[in-house]
Amino acid sequence: MKILKTKGENISPNMIGLFFEDINFAADGGLYAELIENRSFEAKEAFGNPGNFYTVEDNGYAWMPVSKSANMPTLKYVSGTPLSPVNPHYLRFTSHEEDQGFANKAYDGIWLKKGDTVNVSFYAKVVDFDGDITVSIKEKGKVMCSSELNLRIRIPFQPFADVTVPSDVDWDGKKAEIQRLKKMPKDKVACACEWVRYETKLTLNDDVKGGIFVIELSNPGTVEFDLISAIPENAVAGIFRKDIFDALKAINPGFIRFPGGCIVEGISLDNRYYWKQTVGPLKDRRYIQNLWAFDDNRSNPSLDAKREIDSHYGQSYGIGFYEFFLLCELLGAKPLPVLSIGVACQFRSTELTDPNSAEFDKYVQDAIDLIEFANGDTSTYWGGLRAKMGHPESFGLDMIAVGNEQWETDTLNLYTRNDAFEKAIHKAYPGFKIVGSAGPAVDMPTGDQSWGYYRNGLKENPDFVYAVDEHYYKSPEWMYKNVTLYDDYDRNIAVFAGEYATHTQNRGNNMESALAEAAMMTGFEKNAGVVRLASYAPLFNRVGHSQWKPDMIWFDADKVYLTPNYHVQKLFANNLGSHTLTLDDEAIGLREKGIYVSVSETEGGEVILKAVNTNKEDFELSLCDENGNSLNGNAKLITLMSAGPEPDNMPEPSKVEEKSVSVDGSVSLPAMTFSILRF
Repeated sequence: MKILKTKGENISPNMIGLFFEDINFAADGGLYAELIENRSFEAKEAFGNPGNFYTVEDNGYAWMPVSKSANMPTLKYVSGTPLSPVNPHYLRFTSHEEDQGFANKAYDGIWLKKGDTVNVSFYAKVVDFDGDITVSIKEKGKVMCSSELNLRIRIPFQPFADVTVPSDVDWDGKKAEIQRLKKMPKDKVACACEWVRYETKLTLNDDVKGGIFVIELSNPGTVEFDLISAIPENAVAGIFRKDIFDALKAINPGFIRFPGGCIVEGISLDNRYYWKQTVGPLKDRRYIQNLWAFDDNRSNPSLDAKREIDSHYGQSYGIGFYEFFLLCELLGAKPLPVLSIGVACQFRSTELTDPNSAEFDKYVQDAIDLIEFANGDTSTYWGGLRAKMGHPESFGLDMIAVGNEQWETDTLNLYTRNDAFEKAIHKAYPGFKIVGSAGPAVDMPTGDQSWGYYRNGLKENPDFVYAVDEHYYKSPEWMYKNVTLYDDYDRNIAVFAGEYATHTQNRGNNMESALAEAAMMTGFEKNAGVVRLASYAPLFNRVGHSQWKPDMIWFDADKVYLTPNYHVQKLFANNLGSHTLTLDDEAIGLREKGIYVSVSETEGGEVILKAVNTNKEDFELSLCDENGNSLNGNAKLITLMSAGPEPDNMPEPSKVEEKSVSVDGSVSLPAMTFSILRF
C-alpha cells in the first residue's frame, strides 16, 4: 500500500465525542454518584406504551421499614408542607419503640471498599421527637459504618405571632419555654415549620457488597424527612461516579452531545427534558418519569427479567444542564446540548405545539436563555444563576442542536420550526453554530429531503447550519459496504454522525461489532473534511437494567466493563492526526480483501495508520512511499483483540496490546483485530 505525502483533509481535534442519553440508568444509578434511590419520595410507576400510557404514584418505592421486633414503624408519604413545592411529597416517619428506622435498597445494593467515605445529607423536621438519629450502611444486618446526629430542638409553630397576636398571650403555657429556646444558638433550635439540613460522613470499616442505607431514631417519635443523599467522597466534583468518569476521561472526547436522544422530546410534552427545571438548587429540580420506563415494560418477553423494577426509572436531575456543562469542562470536551423544538417523540406521540403559537415561542426562548446560562455575563439573569451555582466563568458554548431525529411531515413542520430557531439564535448570537436533524436514519427518503432544505438555506445564509446530524444503527455488512458513504458528500456542510452503532444478530458488544465500527470510522477519518463530529450510541448500560443494547460502557454497582466498542472509540480519539494523507487506489482492493485503512499525519510529521483486519487469519500489509520505496524504521503498534469468548448477556472480553515493532516494508495485522501503527 502506497502512503502518499499529499495532504488530504484537515481533521477536527474534536471529531470523536460522546453521546449521553439517560437510558439504561445512565444518570441516576449510573454516572451520578448518588447511592440513594428515590431520594425525594417522588417515584412513580410507569405503565403502557405510546398512545396508551399512564403513571401511578409510588412514593415509597425503594424504601422499607426497619425494626428489631415484629412491631414495625410507620412510613407515610405525604404532602402539605414540603421542602419544595416542585417535589411535593416527603416521608412522615413514626417509630413506636427504640431504634426503629427505615432503609433504602440503593438500586442493586451498595458496593464500597473498606476505608471509603460517604457524604450523607438530608432534610428533617421534628414533629414529636426527643432523641438522636443514627445513619448507617448495613449488610445482612451487620453495621458496616454509622454516625449519630442530634436533631435540633423544636419550637412550636407560631403563626403571625409578632404581628397580630397580643404579646401577653401564653402559648398553651409554653411562652417562657419558647422565649428561652429562641435565645439558644440557631444551630440548636428550629421552628416546627422549618426544614433543617443535616450532614455527616460514613467511613466503611470493611468491604460492603450489597448493603442498604439506614436511618434510625433512638426513641419513639415522629420526624419528617426529605431529599436524603449519600454520595461517595471520591465522586468527581462531588457529582460523578469516579470509575465511570475515569473511563470517559481516558477516551479524551472532543465533545459531549447531551441530554439525548428521545428523552429530549419525551413520551409527551410534559415528559420532555426541560432544561430550566434541571438547574438551581437540587430541591427545586422537578422529578419526572423517564421516557424509557414506559414502552409496555412488563409484557415484552425480549427484555430483561428485571425490567419490571425499571418501571420506576426516573430522573432526579442530580445531573442537570449545569452538571453536563461542568462534565464537559472536566473532560476537556465541547458541549453540544440538544433542545426540544416543541414536539414529543415522533416515534411515540402526535403531541406538538403550533409553530405560530406563543407556546412554541417559549421553546425558542429556551434556546436563547440556554446560551445566556452557559456564556452570559454574571449581570444577566441566567448568567447570574450559573454564577450562584458556582461557575461565574463562561462555559464557552459555541454550538447547539435544534431537535433530535425529527423529520418533515404534513403536521410537524420541521422546517418552519428550524427557521424560527435559526433566526432567533443568530439575531441574538451571530455566527453561533447550529446542528440540524436529518431524521432517524441515514438511508431514509426524509434524510435526502432534509439535506435539500439545509443546502437551500446555506445559499442565502452561510451560517444557516453548521452540521447535519445523521443516525444509523446497522448490521456489520452495512457498515463495511458504506465505509465510502461520505466520499461524495458536499464539503460545504459538515456531517455529525450523532448516533451510530453496529447491531449484530444478538445485539452484542463484541469484536464483530467493534471491527465493523472501526472500519466505518476509517471512512469518517478519510472524509474528515465533511465528518466533523461523531459519537457512538448509547453510551451506558447498567447490567440487568437494559432498555437498549449494544452500549459502549457497561457497569454495575461495583465495576465498570469496557467493551471492545469502547476501545475502538478510545483508540481513534487518542490517535488523531492533524490531517489525512492520501492513499492510492490500492485501498479499494484492500477492502475487497477485508482490510480497511486510513492514514493521518500529525503536525510533527508522525504518520498514524489505522487498519482493520476482518479476516480469520493474519494479514501482511505492505507499506511503501509514493515512489514505491519500502517504508522502514521503528514504530509503535497498538492492537485491539479479543480476550475470550463472549459470555451470555455481557460484553465480549477484549484487550489492547501496545509494543514496539520494526517496520521493514510491511506490518503484520493479526486476525480479527483493529490496529494502529505510529511511525
